[in-house]
Amino acid sequence: MDESNIYDWIPFYQEFADVLVRYQSNRAELLAKLKAAYEKIEIPFPKINYPGISNDIDPITAFGLFNRKMSSANRLAIMDGIAKEFGMKQPVPSESLAGIPVLFPLTAVIVYDVSSKEMDRFWDMYSKAISFADNPSSTNKGRFVQAYDLVKDFKGMKFRLTYGLYWSRPNRYLNLDGVNRRFMTDPKNISQEIVDLIANLHDSVPKGEQYVNVCDRVLDVVGSNSYKYNDLPSLSHEAWLYGQQISLAKKGVKETDESEEEKEEQTKTRYWLYSPGRNASYWEECVDNSTMVFGFDEIGDLKRFHSQKEMQEAFRAQDENPKSLDSYAQSAHMTWEFLNVLKQGDVVFVKKGRSKIIGRGIVSSDEYNYDSSRPEYKSWRDVKWTHKGEWDYIEGASAPMKTLTDMTPYVDICNTLKSLFEDSDGGEPDSVVDPVTIEEIPPYSRADFLRDVFMTDADYETLVGLLKAKKNVVLQGAPGVGKTFIADRLAYSIMGEKNKSRVMTVQFHQSYSYEDFIMGYRPTESGFKLNHGAFYDFCKKAEIDPDSEYFFIIDEINRGNMSKIFGELFMLVEADKRGKELRLLYSNELFSVPKNVYLIGTMNTADRSLALLDYALRRRFAFFEVSPGFASGGFGEYRARLNNPRFDALVARVEALNREIAEDPSLGKGFSVGHSYFCGLNPENVDARLPQIVEYELVPLLAEYWFDEPKKVEEQARKLRDALR
Repeated sequence: MDESNIYDWIPFYQEFADVLVRYQSNRAELLAKLKAAYEKIEIPFPKINYPGISNDIDPITAFGLFNRKMSSANRLAIMDGIAKEFGMKQPVPSESLAGIPVLFPLTAVIVYDVSSKEMDRFWDMYSKAISFADNPSSTNKGRFVQAYDLVKDFKGMKFRLTYGLYWSRPNRYLNLDGVNRRFMTDPKNISQEIVDLIANLHDSVPKGEQYVNVCDRVLDVVGSNSYKYNDLPSLSHEAWLYGQQISLAKKGVKETDESEEEKEEQTKTRYWLYSPGRNASYWEECVDNSTMVFGFDEIGDLKRFHSQKEMQEAFRAQDENPKSLDSYAQSAHMTWEFLNVLKQGDVVFVKKGRSKIIGRGIVSSDEYNYDSSRPEYKSWRDVKWTHKGEWDYIEGASAPMKTLTDMTPYVDICNTLKSLFEDSDGGEPDSVVDPVTIEEIPPYSRADFLRDVFMTDADYETLVGLLKAKKNVVLQGAPGVGKTFIADRLAYSIMGEKNKSRVMTVQFHQSYSYEDFIMGYRPTESGFKLNHGAFYDFCKKAEIDPDSEYFFIIDEINRGNMSKIFGELFMLVEADKRGKELRLLYSNELFSVPKNVYLIGTMNTADRSLALLDYALRRRFAFFEVSPGFASGGFGEYRARLNNPRFDALVARVEALNREIAEDPSLGKGFSVGHSYFCGLNPENVDARLPQIVEYELVPLLAEYWFDEPKKVEEQARKLRDALR
């Protein structure tokens, strides 16, 4: 990354702040122009909704449109659209957005439940903040402080107020997000005076006079040339790097070693069962304050811990009768999950005792909070409570006794808990605390696909055409060409958004059956119950949303018994049979496969253990050969970024190897070595990883291919090793 580009975002941000102030008295036009900017770049505009106020937007929400957790490419595209719509003069940032505080995408607006009068106050504060930054007179300071204090406690605001001020004038206003506050409470990073100032905030938004004083003192310290950062933007960037190091240390991995699956795991919605105090004694307080409180106060502020083991040791140190360290593992696990795993967007079911569910909510912030002034239950997180009432827990079962339990792995239990809050009669739920803000779905375009997947533009065009015409496609290819990865990215690119709710993946195997796929009887304590299968439920979901595409992905499709799994539905998946009905085997029900459902299968052409494909499958699916992408433009860019001669030499050797494999009459091109063996590397780890790839991935693969020709395996292994010398 070019160091000179790290702060080239500042002029653009400052000009956009000036643009916003110009629209202070004409916010309806501002909102209309922002929407127009989104339309031009073909990215869906977030839902902006203030109850009781229409055609309005606050200045920090406007800034937050391109300061959210999304890809840098999309953030820059939004900035470019806004720049063109408003005729801005400053260039859009060229590359780096690292270190700029960003919002999480769950809540579309920064503040909510505000009146028109309060919105006017918000804008008045914002314009006075700009005036004070540009002309720091005592009069302007007084006006800003007074206006700031009128809005700092607006519902939903919190430290996000300082994000907006920093975006607008980053050389004057200190961003007090969790990353910066953590950085500035470590004496190794900044003077003890600043450590004390930040610690005295007690994780609560300071009043105007205090905030300006903190900004002034930090500016004095960073301007003293005692540190490698000398202004607020460089301090914020250094804090971001510091936070990255801590996060990676907690995970125990390098960022570049994370697989795509691990990243997906970190972002997926999790479902939690939670008890708000003994016998739910803090439930009313949680509802009133939109929080979930947490005990285990004996070990203090959880932010000071860097591992579960540290927490176990802290619990043992506070115990009057210490036991073995393992005795504290469960308490440490819960507190660690409350601090690090529970995240914005997760769903929380509230329990009372072990037999009642009394509420449901959605975690609305990733920030952990600790209030030492509370008598107990001093730790808390922000939650938007959506339901309050009383429901029986699952029949014949008892809820876990723990304060906090991750229920995500227990799919059946999660589905039952979710069904408690689905209104099958069309009426209102028992009690709705607050409407849920719809989570923003990241856009995903053809360009995103071609960047993520090493495939040519022409092949992508062919693949999309096949899927739309046939409705059913099988991606077949050699090991390591990324067939499963391509499948869901293909779905996202056709939808135009990374909407995981409209994509489902199952994996076929020899034991997979019609009962798993469509429906069948399953044993219960009292007998048998007819359960719906994955494909049945998915089709019913797609049926009520006919204007949207739905994608059902079948991994390892050739490992299942097609006739056994699809049964009478084999005919209904054909493109020209969509919408036609057949009576199902286990119920007196007419069922059809909706026209908006697309099936994408994957199969490994190098799997010797598989019999020839069922002809019925071949007739109903188009087959697209996924080839190694070494020659694609995307892989070429990847090679250029690595800029490593040994990597280039090994890839060249593998390309030659693939030509030999293709010419081998016992193998053929379906046994080629795919490009994904070489993905996920970076300039720092490439030299260490290449020998591992050769010895532990490629050589064993060749030994399987030429199991009856050991000399040939030895010769090819030698050539691969020689390429690294």
